[in-house]
Amino acid sequence: MAATCGEQIHREVQDYYGKELQKTEDLKTNACITSSKPVPKAVRDALERVHEEVVAKYYGCGLVVPECLASCWILDLGSGSGRDCYLLSQLVGEQGHVTGIDMTEGQVEVAKKHIAYHMEKFGYQKPNVEFLQGYMEKLGDAGLADNSYDIVISNCVINLAPDKRAVLQEAYRVLKPGGEMYFSDVYASQCLSETTLKHRVLWGECLAGALYWKDLYHIADEVGFSPPCLVTASPISIGDKELESIVGNCRFVSATFRLFKVPGSSRAGPGQVTYNGGIVGHERELVFDANFTFKKGEVVDVDAEMAAILRSSRFAEKFLIQPGAAPQGCSCKGKICDPFQLLEQLAALRPACCPGGSCGPSC
Repeated sequence: MAATCGEQIHREVQDYYGKELQKTEDLKTNACITSSKPVPKAVRDALERVHEEVVAKYYGCGLVVPECLASCWILDLGSGSGRDCYLLSQLVGEQGHVTGIDMTEGQVEVAKKHIAYHMEKFGYQKPNVEFLQGYMEKLGDAGLADNSYDIVISNCVINLAPDKRAVLQEAYRVLKPGGEMYFSDVYASQCLSETTLKHRVLWGECLAGALYWKDLYHIADEVGFSPPCLVTASPISIGDKELESIVGNCRFVSATFRLFKVPGSSRAGPGQVTYNGGIVGHERELVFDANFTFKKGEVVDVDAEMAAILRSSRFAEKFLIQPGAAPQGCSCKGKICDPFQLLEQLAALRPACCPGGSCGPSC
């Protein structure tokens, strides 16, 4: 029965994104709409070089662009029309590679149609992107091998998968040791009602499949990832009265998290780290997540988890990492883990900084 239910959800989501939605304006909520939040100049410039049809037919929440990407191999889960893939293609460079996988045939066709256009636009001798049709819960069926990617990204699509644990398990499998899953998605403030879970439009609008946010932490732990690092969060509004009445008092948030595949050999207690700079667009400071900001040349006490992440990941060469005592306030209790709590803090600051926002990589 579970498999049948999952297959039905897949079919309905494919129909929603392949047939009913023709442009971003057709969406009924802002769960999957890119914000006007400022992004680094290099990312803005890269986005401007993406074909207009690819941009028009892309339905993601924000820009999912992690830092330190040169020569990386990246997998985009639910790549849609390929906007993020073509953006990242420029940031990884000709020596890097980007693979996009999506279950919707029409979206994959749009992405593939523009490969030659983009490679010529970027001045590449051969393509560094590929697009596959398949399911993110079954990456092996698409031929994706263990330990083959530096980064897995996803932009507002894991909520569309009936089996979230399978998605994270597969992402963990294909990541290299020290690799990162960097993704934005929609989360709920509570477990969803049966009525919401069975609503076809709410599935297509990214709400019926939203995880209760605490469940992400449980699933990540079960799969083997490090505890999720919350990067940023922004509220989701529902502009449809009928849909509002169905979800009731449940709130939704779009949030960006980063998970790491940390090898056991990298775990060696808390540390003192110094950011050396050198990451394009983040030369003076690196806002790693909602809890850690690293300024160039400044010594920062970090807990054992963050020390292990920095030590084992692509960020290792950008930091001086030394043993340190357990810092005050760096226990899980002292960290911001709840995206709704982060929303409240950002709302308190918003009059002095930026209005609105989505689950893009800044805060």
